[in-house]
Amino acid sequence: MPERERWSGFRETRWRCSAAPYPGSWGKLPEGDQGLLGHVSATQLYLTGMALSVVVVLLLAVLYESIKVGKAKLLYQAAVSLSIPTSQLTEETDQDSSGSDSPPVSRTRLRWFFCHFGQSLIHVVQVVIGYFMMLAVMSYNTWIFFGVILGSAVGYYLAYPLLSMV
Repeated sequence: MPERERWSGFRETRWRCSAAPYPGSWGKLPEGDQGLLGHVSATQLYLTGMALSVVVVLLLAVLYESIKVGKAKLLYQAAVSLSIPTSQLTEETDQDSSGSDSPPVSRTRLRWFFCHFGQSLIHVVQVVIGYFMMLAVMSYNTWIFFGVILGSAVGYYLAYPLLSMV
């Protein structure tokens, strides 16, 4: 049970715990016991963690922009490859149905289904990454915010020229 010392007025309130793991020093390791990290200070750990977080968020933003441009390119290629005149589509369906008793299933429709399914999966991945970035920005950390902005700019700069190579 903690013991509490209280002073009058606006002075601070201190808590002392008699069950401290190392008597007399809260948050300090005893001499000779360095722990797993050696001589790494808490500030160094904080800065390393923050830098790593900014890099991860920056890479997520680059990935988001790349997926956005890749999805547009994939949609264009799918529209070009699946644009078959309707007269050819009905001839293909008649040829398939004449040799079997099963209902006619067009290869073009099957290709369209798989293409649409793939685009839907890519869209879900894009939305999930977008929400992760939104949650990171909503941490109200300025460095994380700058990481998202810089990652979006770098991602757009790198991925946009790929769109013109269609």
